[in-house]
Amino acid sequence: MIITEGLRKRFGERTALDGVDLDVAAGTVCGLLGPNGTGKTTAVRILTTLLRADGGRAEVAGFDVAREPGEVRRSIGLVGQHAAVDEALSAHQNLELFGRLYHLGKAMARARARELLDRFALADTGSKAVKQFSGGMRRRLDLAASLILAPRVLFLDEPTTGLDPRGRNEVWAAVRALVADGTTVLLTTQYLEEADQLADRISVLDHGRVIAEGTPAALKSDLGGDRLDVVLHDAADLDRAAAVLARVAGAAAETDPDARRISAPVRDRVSSLADAARALRDAELSIADVALRRPTLDEVFLHLTGPDTKKVPA
Repeated sequence: MIITEGLRKRFGERTALDGVDLDVAAGTVCGLLGPNGTGKTTAVRILTTLLRADGGRAEVAGFDVAREPGEVRRSIGLVGQHAAVDEALSAHQNLELFGRLYHLGKAMARARARELLDRFALADTGSKAVKQFSGGMRRRLDLAASLILAPRVLFLDEPTTGLDPRGRNEVWAAVRALVADGTTVLLTTQYLEEADQLADRISVLDHGRVIAEGTPAALKSDLGGDRLDVVLHDAADLDRAAAVLARVAGAAAETDPDARRISAPVRDRVSSLADAARALRDAELSIADVALRRPTLDEVFLHLTGPDTKKVPA
């Protein structure tokens, strides 16, 4: 449903996109991740016909973005970083207004507004102005407004920025329901947990290029299997404890001074945990916590785009 080949865009001397290739299957969620300024929003603006690419090609829902922008617009919905609804109007008035702007008849616009309010659990808001809504409710209304014409492809550009955990969960539930009904979603986000929760596949952008792609599980697997984490009582013991852990694990250990944590990959979960605990005790190091865990998407992101950790060789 979304294809780009060699997509390029420059703003003066700055290269925003430098040959980006994407291939998003129908009925899936593609998470587009990357540090600030790596071209995520630029890619969304090109794919939604708001910006022209300098090179390469892009198709959305089978239509060429440059040659068939009208057909693309009729096939997509867009939820940007900032709410597009009118805060002085009620939820129903907002959706009816959007319906009329999309040239729906008065009766059809009202019917579509009622349908979407039910779908996004906003039917009981009555005449309450949107300015009285919570952040999660506003974002759900934004999603509803983007679906007036039942688009085949939905672009979500950092849809939960600024929301509390309850608001994020509300938006996630709404997105899952849309995908279950067959909508294809391209999601940009700064929340790695969000991508882990929603995305079927992830593309990581850095300096305008795709530097890694795959399922969340595959990207974590590429980073390594199980990891052993040790948290110390005293940060002054980090270097000594890291050397002990690296020797036991037979692999480089990473230290995080702020968290007083050491982490190293391990192969045998049980024996590695027992060996590490014994070696740290023999070294008379004071341990606050020790645990085995799987790599997180945050670690994948930092590994690919530049980790802020110190490695101690085995």
